[in-house]
Amino acid sequence: MLTQRALFLQHVAQTSDMPLMLEIVDAKGVYLYDKAGKRYLDLISGISVSNLGHCYPNVVKAVQEQVAKYMHLMVYGEYVYTPQVALATLLAQQLPPSLNSVYFCNSGTEATEGALKLAKRYTGRSELISFKHSYHGSSHGALSILGDEYFKRAYRPLLPDTRLLTYNHFPDLQQITNRTACVIAETVQAEAGVLVPQNDFLKALRARCDEVGALLIFDEIQVGFGRTGSLFAFEQFDVVPDILLLAKGMGGGMPIGAFISDAKILSVFKNNPFLGHITTFGGHPVCCAASLATLQVLLETNYIAEVKQKEALFRQLLTHPTIQAVRSHGLIMAVEFANFDFTKKMIDKCIDKGLITDWFLFADNCMRIAPPLIITEEQIKEACSIILSALDECL
Repeated sequence: MLTQRALFLQHVAQTSDMPLMLEIVDAKGVYLYDKAGKRYLDLISGISVSNLGHCYPNVVKAVQEQVAKYMHLMVYGEYVYTPQVALATLLAQQLPPSLNSVYFCNSGTEATEGALKLAKRYTGRSELISFKHSYHGSSHGALSILGDEYFKRAYRPLLPDTRLLTYNHFPDLQQITNRTACVIAETVQAEAGVLVPQNDFLKALRARCDEVGALLIFDEIQVGFGRTGSLFAFEQFDVVPDILLLAKGMGGGMPIGAFISDAKILSVFKNNPFLGHITTFGGHPVCCAASLATLQVLLETNYIAEVKQKEALFRQLLTHPTIQAVRSHGLIMAVEFANFDFTKKMIDKCIDKGLITDWFLFADNCMRIAPPLIITEEQIKEACSIILSALDECL
């Protein structure tokens, strides 16, 4: 009889020649457990998804209760789902007045796709501007604005009329013109190795968009829901986007995404054509129930308030001759090494020692640290001890 690993390789579509192949059978808090009972400290949260860790009790309870009531009933936007309404209302209450209407979808890339359509429909323009080394998803439209040619070249031709600017480079802002439908930017560039906006760059970007009538989209798919030390990262830069993208940590482990804007902007989907953007499973009641519970926990606890303190402890403990730099903004951190070969060796060593980490798509010489926000100081010390031990062995 074939093993589970063999069946995985034979029947589950692969996206690389080197999957991690961990057989996880249980997960609680910040730990994963494989079939042999080995424990792993999850230092990447499933790529910034499990902000409350794994199987947070409130989220599990919300899912169980909603499953017992109803699951899918009708395509998006036709029935009044209580979890949808409650989640959209609570989100709007946490956001500036202009971000008052929520379109729910299934993932971050779907949020990107919906936002691009919305910007083109609302402005009547076609040009889509994004930034080099940006990541907004892997579907066709999202790939068209992705900021790295390596992942795009095999799929060309992609969407026309796109342009890439350099993040934090003020002269490039003049390339935003009255032909531009929207500019989409990660509030903090994650896959570039945690690049933070400098010298009020986001304010200048906002001003230029206002000047030419382009919509500004902030992608907080990876950095939203508390990861940077505020519920939404843009709150720390005193800039409000026209459209906000959320997903990943939004669902407490369940698949959900959203793009949020003003109702007057989103209203263009109602006509010419009507059903201007549709989805079958977007806003699924079970996923919305999980997201609502996640948001409530974040608002009612100190997890977000503790992010900066935990970030500081990581930075204090992560000192080693092989570490060339540490870039961070809250609990998303890039630990930079000399090259990818060393980083890969380091990641493999950490996994052997019971710690899950990873690299970044556009900064493969950097190790990713993005633990659940619930991680304790003792667990941070445990994680850093494993990392430093692995570094010593990799020298």
